[in-house]
Amino acid sequence: MKNLSFKIDIYASAKKVWQVLWNDVTYREWTSAFHEGSYAVSDWKEGSDIQFLSPEGGGMYSIIEKSIPFEQMTFKHLGEIKNFEVQKPTNGEATWGDVKEAYTLKEENGHTLLEVSLDSLEEYQDYFKGVFPKALNLVKELSENPLMLTVEAVIEAPVEKIWEYWTAPEHIVKWNHASDDWHTTKAENDLRAGGKFVSRMEAKDGSFGFDFGGKHTEVKAHKRIVSTLDDGRILKVTFKMQGNVTKVVEEFEAEVENSIELQQGGWQMILNNFKAYVEAN
Repeated sequence: MKNLSFKIDIYASAKKVWQVLWNDVTYREWTSAFHEGSYAVSDWKEGSDIQFLSPEGGGMYSIIEKSIPFEQMTFKHLGEIKNFEVQKPTNGEATWGDVKEAYTLKEENGHTLLEVSLDSLEEYQDYFKGVFPKALNLVKELSENPLMLTVEAVIEAPVEKIWEYWTAPEHIVKWNHASDDWHTTKAENDLRAGGKFVSRMEAKDGSFGFDFGGKHTEVKAHKRIVSTLDDGRILKVTFKMQGNVTKVVEEFEAEVENSIELQQGGWQMILNNFKAYVEAN
């Protein structure tokens, strides 16, 4: 067994790199360097089990030995998986002994140094030396560029009605919430390139609230709205009439405070509320 080490400098925050490494959407992208369709099954918490799998059902079963958000993730690999079944030895001991794979992130002046240290059997060392740099370059590319997420809905209404309900403040306050315990108390929308918009979103119990807003950079009636949010992220909304229905597609740049799954789920729920509101009125 030999310890291998790989390093790469990434022009992004440690939070962004961490997100790219361990969120399901981007994890599948950078691990495609090892095997197309690779994925992991875990809650990603320290002490939890994790399975690294290929679409064919092969892979490894491991334990997350250490997880310090934005700083370190260490896996202890225990053995193999074949046909989606863990190959545990009869004596109950780990097949591979004390085999570890550690990811360390160090942020300084807007850059993050990502270092990977792993134990490898001799027959796999040349493979890892060839493929790990490719995988880390994918992490770098994903981290240094905007990560765009997409939600969409097909709505039974003409695009003219949908445009009005999407853009008029008196309608926005009726549908702009992800759950019933939240609401939008006020909305403003200067619908033109350079115009500003803002929605005041609050918990109904008064415990929390925030302003969600930005500036429009492109407005094409009944077709597209492109905006820059107050935190610098990009939002694109397109409207396409398809026969008697209209397809609404939102593309938005992910933020780093919440998981990709949570963000995508929340935006989809708001869009679902919009669909229900339009179709009911």
